[in-house]
Amino acid sequence: MYAQTKIQRKLITDTDAKKVPNTDVPAELKRESISLPNVPESEVVRHYTILASMNFGVDNGPYPLGSCTMKYNPKYADRASSLPSAAEVHPYQDQSTIQGTLEMMYDMEDKLSKIAGMDAFTLQPAAGAHGEHAAILMIKSFHENNGEERDEVILPDSAHGTNPASAAMAGYKVIEIPSASDGSVDIDALRTAVSKRTAAFMLTNPNTLGIFDKNIKEIAKLVHDAGAIMYYDGANLNAIMGITTPGDMGFDVVHFNVHKTFGAPHGGGGPGSGPVGVKKKLIPYLPSPVIKKVGDKYMLEDNGKLSIGKMRSFYGNVNVILRGYSYILRMGTEGLRDATVKAVLNSNYLKELLKEDYEIPYGDLKKHEFVLSTSRQKKKNGVKAMDIAKRLIDYGIHPPTIYFPMLVDESMMFEPTEDCSKDDLDWIADVMIKISNEDPELVLNAPYNTSVSRVDETKAAKDAILSTRYLKSKRQ
Repeated sequence: MYAQTKIQRKLITDTDAKKVPNTDVPAELKRESISLPNVPESEVVRHYTILASMNFGVDNGPYPLGSCTMKYNPKYADRASSLPSAAEVHPYQDQSTIQGTLEMMYDMEDKLSKIAGMDAFTLQPAAGAHGEHAAILMIKSFHENNGEERDEVILPDSAHGTNPASAAMAGYKVIEIPSASDGSVDIDALRTAVSKRTAAFMLTNPNTLGIFDKNIKEIAKLVHDAGAIMYYDGANLNAIMGITTPGDMGFDVVHFNVHKTFGAPHGGGGPGSGPVGVKKKLIPYLPSPVIKKVGDKYMLEDNGKLSIGKMRSFYGNVNVILRGYSYILRMGTEGLRDATVKAVLNSNYLKELLKEDYEIPYGDLKKHEFVLSTSRQKKKNGVKAMDIAKRLIDYGIHPPTIYFPMLVDESMMFEPTEDCSKDDLDWIADVMIKISNEDPELVLNAPYNTSVSRVDETKAAKDAILSTRYLKSKRQ
């Protein structure tokens, strides 16, 4: 499918070596020689253009799990973050010379506080999981300062994998409780698990099944009566923004993903930003420094002796924060609410189109996402979620997350987000339905029109080949 340039051929075959000059680098770290192709500029441009064409992004086609890594990133936000006043700020500049940056961040904290129903925010964490970790450290310091020895964190079996990881990293014992038959939190299981040893209950609402827990007020009371903290994983804020807030539900601390909700890029795993908001009782534990406004000036100050300290060098990922800030300003209050309404509508529309051909467990109405099961196809002809995901690639659709959450057999998670058009949703549904009726052998051996064909995932993970030799693939 893809052409092969002279550079690619030279990288494979060139044996000419040039000696590396002597340096002060330790001998064991030196290369003895390097091999570089000698080609004109036109070949260099052609080489990277072809490589770029092999990448996939939302500028190329639809991605039915948009918020996790590939929600549409507005071009105006990219332009804002590229302005010299933003892109060329040096982290060691005197604070008097970065007043615009500090004012933007101060205002961003205020806007996020209103969106979350919290009293204060920190922008330091570099990603969602980093924000989770910061929040858990604040919770731990809060209990310790109150003289309480709490060593357990509770979470449901539908939780994101970073939740138990963040709790374990902070030294907590993780207590997992099962979901109820409708996919929500099992109140009886929570009641049994919560105790004076409980530090926090971590919850995503709506959860990874797209279900909003109608018992959230009862859950919050149960946790608070035990003296524990309610933690909100904001990964699914797309489903409630402008309709309600984590604060209204009874949560004490929350992290947001700027890339998932506010239009900043996160493809390939970074860079990210995971701001953390807290209720008043946790403000003294926020990371240092905090941004304060004194008169008409903005400054970074230490947050006091109870602070968990610095979580990130300098100010955090400022350019990512600026992208999210641009998005919030452009959308406005009504625009953010409208994004939520459209995300929920898109999710349920796609679900309705697929429910006759695929099993959709755990109830009917979903929020921003839904999980379907390909167990029917697996039982009928051996086609699994992995096979359908591979076949989607042949149609120009990036496959969604598969095999998560693990409480659904052969799961595929769909979250089309608010920017997905009806045409895109109809196309995704048409392709999914077509794949379910295709010759099983065709699906089992997909994809066919990519630069690399079906690989053995287990072998690839154990025996990774990190070189340009993959360009010799038979599917050039």
